[in-house]
Amino acid sequence: MDGSKRFDRTRRGFLGTGVAVGSAALAGCIDGSGDDSSEGDSYTVSMAPMGEVEFDGVPENAFVTFTQYADMAVALGHGDAVQTLFAPEMSGTTMNKFYDRLEGVDAFEWEGLENPLTGGVTKEQLYNAESDVHFLDPSYVLTTQPDWSEEDIDEIAGAVGPWIGSYHSGVQSEPAEAYADSYEYYTLWELFETVAAVFQETDRYEALNEVYEETRSHIESNLPPESDRPTVARVTFNATDDIFYTYHLNTPGFWQAETRPLGAHDALESVEWPDDDWGNIGYETMLEADPDVILHVWGITSQYSIDGIREQLASDPAGSDLAAVENDRVVASGMRYQGPIMNLFQLEMTAKQLYPNQFGEWPGYEAGESYPEIPEDERLFDRQRVAEIVTDGA
Repeated sequence: MDGSKRFDRTRRGFLGTGVAVGSAALAGCIDGSGDDSSEGDSYTVSMAPMGEVEFDGVPENAFVTFTQYADMAVALGHGDAVQTLFAPEMSGTTMNKFYDRLEGVDAFEWEGLENPLTGGVTKEQLYNAESDVHFLDPSYVLTTQPDWSEEDIDEIAGAVGPWIGSYHSGVQSEPAEAYADSYEYYTLWELFETVAAVFQETDRYEALNEVYEETRSHIESNLPPESDRPTVARVTFNATDDIFYTYHLNTPGFWQAETRPLGAHDALESVEWPDDDWGNIGYETMLEADPDVILHVWGITSQYSIDGIREQLASDPAGSDLAAVENDRVVASGMRYQGPIMNLFQLEMTAKQLYPNQFGEWPGYEAGESYPEIPEDERLFDRQRVAEIVTDGA
């Protein structure tokens, strides 16, 4: 994209990190503890492009699309509010692979949830769901769903429940024309702060954010010199067509939240693709890049077997020449649609995969199993502390 955008990628028009509490809230009822708001108290949450939206109480049910919002709800103690979920089996089982390592945190109940994107998002669907909040960016709706207008967006917000979401912050892609002048970009943890304000769970957010900041700071302060860092390709392999779906490693956006802090060299940095989100390349381009490490995105989900991917690459004449294949550094990466709990685990996982000398060996991932057990003295964040925040609050 060139510099002719009508919107500012870095502007922050709202207070601090993008969350503002409105005057409708009573003093002392908006601290986010989850216990201080009486039924009927109203409050407002501000977020672009929606602006200031009002809630007359903490949402009891939520229309959820992408996995990050479900993980946020769980982290804030409101996992049972989730009504819908993109690819529920893949998303739900992947979330539970991480939760299995947090003592006392219940498995996320994904069975029975409908995929809200199957067949497209419709007004009828949202009226029928009667959700208190829609964790979906209205710009996503206008740019990807047919037969929607700004008037329809406003209608649903007024008649059913408000919209909260920032889809384009994933890779800082261009929003719908209707929001070109008002759109803002948020980090994963800024987005989480907004969702915490919706659920009145600011204390939980602050406690988890403290864990994250400690983890990120520890990782960044122990990275090797840039000259000693590996080249990395972040891809998903389609063996049927011998295509690598490609994603950048260090570009802005919360879909790189588990790779950008690690500062590795993007083996595909010079490769351009027309889509903001992802591209695709063949073996020829992959061999030219010849990364030290291949992070196979979605590799920890039920959709892929990392052992099968390794075998497919090794059995191909071109694939077998890749340095990452020769050196057994094709590893299972996580989901880009990650919330705060997933982000902590995926940061740890990726740090170990890229820098075993600094952060300890990655023990490997077995398809279908939980996140591997890491010895306590080799963990990069305190599991018990996170579990207590999720189960008991801050």
